[in-house]
Amino acid sequence: MSQSFPYRRIVVIGTTGAGKSTLAEQVAMKLGLDYIELDALHWEPNWNHASEEEFRRRVELATRSPGWTIAGNYGSVRDISWHRAEAALWLDYPLPLILWRLWNRTWKRWWTKELLWGTNYEPLLSQFKLWSDDSLFKWAFKTYWRRKREYPKLFALPEYSHLKVFQFKTPLETDTWFAGL
Repeated sequence: MSQSFPYRRIVVIGTTGAGKSTLAEQVAMKLGLDYIELDALHWEPNWNHASEEEFRRRVELATRSPGWTIAGNYGSVRDISWHRAEAALWLDYPLPLILWRLWNRTWKRWWTKELLWGTNYEPLLSQFKLWSDDSLFKWAFKTYWRRKREYPKLFALPEYSHLKVFQFKTPLETDTWFAGL
């Protein structure tokens, strides 16, 4: 493990499409940690949600190991994941970049028919129905500014003040930091 980065329990947060899962998996591989994807613990086959009790149980079990990175922002398990984490990597990128990344990811998943969490595949057309709760683009618009306001307040709370926060404003900042691990 890197001497310059002593943290072994890390949450990677940011708006949908920012690259949380990619970074969390890369950090886990580089530091020899478990990789936990909250979406994989949350989604059941046919895009059904796990019950809150089951989701919390899965997250509680996954975060028992001594070293992990978590990709995800689920507020319903924040009291577990953030409480146990030592560091937070916040991908605080500009909205146009996030939307571009989200478009590329959505297109790639749809085109390659990438299997996601059980029996789920990325639908393409529903993503462009910005009035629909099934649209990740709607979710990105809905949560982008809220996260920018919410995260600094959360980091200031006593229960999360233990977190060492790394806020990245651009992919270059993230890449430079990652190269130094």
